[in-house]
Amino acid sequence: MAATTTTGFSIAAEALEAPAIAAEAGRLRRITPQAGRALECLGHAIEYLTDEYIHQGGSGSASDGPVEAVQLLMALNRQIYFECPVVPTFAERWRALLRRWVPAD
Repeated sequence: MAATTTTGFSIAAEALEAPAIAAEAGRLRRITPQAGRALECLGHAIEYLTDEYIHQGGSGSASDGPVEAVQLLMALNRQIYFECPVVPTFAERWRALLRRWVPAD
């Protein structure tokens, strides 16, 4: 796995791009308190940097430092979120229960 390092943070190169997880995009995830706190802090930082950038009249260029910082924080946010396990649906839990109780032929 390739990694990009910026200011001491190591981020998987795949995290810098929007993940192609169509099937799991709308699924609930089991977020630990630590991951929840990290997502909360990152969300506040993203919101703060975005507000400051707009307030200062930023040009919106992708090569601007503040824009790159927001993109980096958003990539970290996605990485943390997608590392949290997916909560099984009711149907998946029901099938798993049936597999335990019904012997296979």
